[in-house]
Amino acid sequence: MKKDITIPEVENVFLAAVQEWSDDFMEKVWYAYLVNDSDFNLDSVMVVSKAFGTIDGEMKKTSVLRHAFVEVPAVSVVKIEMVEKSLLVLNNEFMVTFFIGNTLYDKKFIFKSNLISENNTEEVPILFVDGVMVK
Repeated sequence: MKKDITIPEVENVFLAAVQEWSDDFMEKVWYAYLVNDSDFNLDSVMVVSKAFGTIDGEMKKTSVLRHAFVEVPAVSVVKIEMVEKSLLVLNNEFMVTFFIGNTLYDKKFIFKSNLISENNTEEVPILFVDGVMVK
């Protein structure tokens, strides 16, 4: 029976962390974006995020945040949330679930601890700004 179940692979959909100026904080802050670099619209998109890891030998984890988007058009981006700077030392996990047509896709994206930094940036497709990507 297990051989009859096909799990589709997510392609050309990834996450990027991009640093932007915030007037609220009067400094640059990191924002997580969902990038759809495919030829298909993503429907009924759900993003569940959390951070976890150890700080000074003590296990830490954040509460779970949930975001829903009716549609993410082909070749577009959507801003998910701000990644608070104290969380950059933790693993930041984003579980993304969406439909393309009648097929359900899901993938877990993890920004490993300390991955989100200016030293690890590269140009993000579609946004054309420097950021940290996980595919």
